[in-house]
Amino acid sequence: QVQLVESGGGLVQAGGSLRLSCAASGRTVSLYNMGWFRQAPGKQRELVATITTSGGSTNYADSVKGRFTISRNNAKNTVYLQMNSLKPEDTAVYYCKAEIRTIAPMRNYWGQGTQVTVSS
Repeated sequence: QVQLVESGGGLVQAGGSLRLSCAASGRTVSLYNMGWFRQAPGKQRELVATITTSGGSTNYADSVKGRFTISRNNAKNTVYLQMNSLKPEDTAVYYCKAEIRTIAPMRNYWGQGTQVTVSS
């Protein structure tokens, strides 16, 4: 059974920083592309950032470029999201997603989500 477990969310004032982590556990074989998404109340889930298998390429939503940084540690099966200069509009539940291959073919797995609240 594969699980993605997120941590690092919380309440922060505008202009502050948070670092989210997402670790894959269980009978993983290989992790491929990984990413962070977020969903604010009453809105659709949206992409925040993605990172390729090797970590050599990243992609960001325009709204977070220059403020957020995605990275990964393949030895720890973990992806991170460093969030700086946070704004109230960054308030949302943040989810990580990973392409994982086990003994079964590769498919997408999602974490349970972690709440990020930015106060003005």
